[in-house]
Amino acid sequence: MRGTLIFAGSSCPDITDKICHNLGMARADAELTQFSNGETSVRILTSVREKDVFVVQSGSPKINDTIMELLIMISACKGGSANKITAVLPYFPYSRQSKKKSHRGAITARMLANLLGVAGVKHVVTVDLHASQMQGFFKCPVDNLHAEPLIARWIRRNVPRWQEAVVVSKNAGGTKRVTSLADALKLNFGMVTTDKKRGPGPSMAASMISYPLDGIEREPVLDPISNQVRTNYSSEPENGTSATDGGRSQDSRTTADAQGSPRMRANGTHSRNSAHRKSPPRRSQTTLSQSSVIDELDEEADGEADGLEYNDQRAHEVTHGRLVQGHIVPDDFPSPATSVADTNVPDDDPMTLSHASSFFAPQPHALGGSGDVGASSDEEDDILKDPKVERTITLVGDVKGRSVFIVDDMIDKPGSWIAAAETVVKRGRASKVYCIATHGVFGGDCLEQMQACDCIDTIVVTNSYPIPEHKARNASKLVVLDLSFLLAEAIRRNHYGESMSPLFQHLMD
Repeated sequence: MRGTLIFAGSSCPDITDKICHNLGMARADAELTQFSNGETSVRILTSVREKDVFVVQSGSPKINDTIMELLIMISACKGGSANKITAVLPYFPYSRQSKKKSHRGAITARMLANLLGVAGVKHVVTVDLHASQMQGFFKCPVDNLHAEPLIARWIRRNVPRWQEAVVVSKNAGGTKRVTSLADALKLNFGMVTTDKKRGPGPSMAASMISYPLDGIEREPVLDPISNQVRTNYSSEPENGTSATDGGRSQDSRTTADAQGSPRMRANGTHSRNSAHRKSPPRRSQTTLSQSSVIDELDEEADGEADGLEYNDQRAHEVTHGRLVQGHIVPDDFPSPATSVADTNVPDDDPMTLSHASSFFAPQPHALGGSGDVGASSDEEDDILKDPKVERTITLVGDVKGRSVFIVDDMIDKPGSWIAAAETVVKRGRASKVYCIATHGVFGGDCLEQMQACDCIDTIVVTNSYPIPEHKARNASKLVVLDLSFLLAEAIRRNHYGESMSPLFQHLMD
């Protein structure tokens, strides 16, 4: 391509050479050195006047050095009168710090976007940002490419019986990414979530008394015959009729099943259509403990709801497991000596019912709102490895006898990946597990631990982040997909002003 120069940073010379090879051109010369005190020095050895310049630099283990190197290269090209400077970042550094998680926290990704703008960037090309809203941090256009078409193509070619597989998210925050791949492949999807194991406390039905649904005061009364707790209403209309059906009495009752979930039974003997419909037979009532409370709710029954039976039973495709130090343990495994519930919420705490009623009134987050800021992968793995805390892990979805694709945007620490893989294999009875991500960061001994995990069969990443050669050589489960064709086509289309839409499309084999 005439009038185009492609420079390579020190973090990814290999992928830059592949991009240049795909475009039929040579890499531009630049001298990258460091002074004895660690300062970065850049010298451009090619004329960039009125040229379209692309600087390819990705994240690396020396992340701060590569960022300064990128900024200095951009500034040097700007000082050399380059026509347009585009930063090609296969992995955008500090992308996980794109939101404020505490009062004194910093939005580092926005600060880096501002630095790129000050250095002279006019366009940014990257792959799978951790949060797509980060595009709003830039004052220049951003092309956020996706590796999903490349991953879907690899699945169709290399996974046997992939049509019967299930795409699984290892946390609640990744469901959007998982459903996108599941829709592209026309597959079912599931989710794995972890939660603290609580000590013995009130059931959900008991918490309904502490937090009334409709603002009517209730007084719990124990029935001596059925050993069940009923609720009497302290306020009644003066005319003696029910306040909700305008003169028609209604016997509506909420019971609880064995798991403590509320179940409402509506008796339509006094409804508008009761003359033409027989009342449903009453079920035999099971003796419940006082913690499983039967709460009488006074609601208006519509014509369609008369005589019908409602329940809130747990879905059949929900599997639970115990998680200790990041691994699935048998049901008879001894619990840790200390649990989060024992240390934070005493058994005789009078506010226990208020905590249990959080289903109806979520507790506010420190920054306001509903507290939608979840823990990062690093924080999540540190919590999972705490030997004093037992957690409950839940698998939603049917994976028995099927291949499972656990998908996320990056693999940094192994704890949540291993926990999700053990859950779908040991609890869900999955046949094979594929851990798939765009960015293979592999911090510490992450790759070695995932390689040693018997429940993980294949690890699929791209070459957006440089993987040390000795690590890749010793990992037989690792599969690295090449992004150079995608980035080369993005550079070509950017230079000639063509549309980027075809790069997001799934091409069938």
